[in-house]
Amino acid sequence: MALTFCCTASVPLLHQGQANSELSGKKCLQEVKRLVKSLGIHSAASSPVDSLRNGNWVKLICGASFEDVVDIRNLSLVYTLAGVDCIDCAADESVVSAVHEGINAAREVLPVRKPWVMISVNDDEDLHFRKAEFDPQECPHDCPRPCESVCPASAIPPWIDKSAEVGVITERCYGCGRCIPICPYDKIRVTTYVRDAATTSELILKNNVDAIEIHTSGRNASRFRELWSGLEESAERLKLVAVSLPDMGDSTLSSMEEIYSIMKPHPQCINLWQLDGRPMSGDIGSGATRKSILFAARLAASRGRPKGFLQLAGGTNNHTVAGMKKHGLFQTKSFLVASMNEDAEVGSLQALIGGVAYGGYARKIVGRILNSMQSQHGLSCVENHPEYLAEALQQALSLVGTVKCYDFILEEK
Repeated sequence: MALTFCCTASVPLLHQGQANSELSGKKCLQEVKRLVKSLGIHSAASSPVDSLRNGNWVKLICGASFEDVVDIRNLSLVYTLAGVDCIDCAADESVVSAVHEGINAAREVLPVRKPWVMISVNDDEDLHFRKAEFDPQECPHDCPRPCESVCPASAIPPWIDKSAEVGVITERCYGCGRCIPICPYDKIRVTTYVRDAATTSELILKNNVDAIEIHTSGRNASRFRELWSGLEESAERLKLVAVSLPDMGDSTLSSMEEIYSIMKPHPQCINLWQLDGRPMSGDIGSGATRKSILFAARLAASRGRPKGFLQLAGGTNNHTVAGMKKHGLFQTKSFLVASMNEDAEVGSLQALIGGVAYGGYARKIVGRILNSMQSQHGLSCVENHPEYLAEALQQALSLVGTVKCYDFILEEK
């Protein structure tokens, strides 16, 4: 029987007095706890590794360049309650701290399993590691400002007058680039950067990072080798090393093999390949997920690919699982002829695709509720406003549940 979740205390109750507000908040918090318990999320005994083997791994991508610590904290709280296996964030100490704070706050609401914390780095110029910028003083008065409406991160603030000091809120920009071609006056510039290996190693050695993801084009092995040489020692402390790469057609497998050979002797942890179909596009529409699915289908069918789980990313959204099912990829298992990971037994059953990572779409469906909360209450912890937490959790479950196979129906209000 499908579970439904409809919190009777809706947001407008916040305006009906403090007593009613506190009562409605308590009811919503009780509903949050009831729902998480009903779906068994609080008692899940399986590890993230089990999720990869079973094909129901879910990763939340906060964004390799997204550094709004308030949003990151609240997103981490909501998606921890929803049962994600991993939370991927920028390789920045304050951002990592915000993720941990959100996870711990979720576990205070209910003692759910703790997801792994992953940081993202790059070996060269990469779309995920850039920031848009422009001087608002240079904008003509009659500019319709299409950049403002096209920005999915609300990183370009409303232009009320010419006193604005910045055109782009740096910590909110995650480099999608949608504002660049739409500017009618060609005023928007881009700054790219590469994460420092030494600083990243220090962050890993502080023991608050479980996994790392290396973004690479796959076309410059020397850049990857240079980065890996700076990370190799600290990587031995990790539970998972992921490599995110685009579809390079016929050269994909050879690039994967070269990258894997560089990482040898392989760290004593799980290895994962993130198949980055159409980067930072999941919130655009249903078709954005097709490229990642086709990428995964081709690699899953290939023989002789390097060890490691496969995970979809880049354009993933609420249509991804349906597309995977159509191609026979969703939680489809096969016998391992050769061990894909050091601790996987040859001849055992393992999912062709380990799971799915959700970024822009996951942030969008929960972010609009967090934005509504902040417009009413300013910068806030979402658990202090259970009405919003309840709504945000509904949205998160509607996405995570497609992979986790929660028996859950999101009721439309």
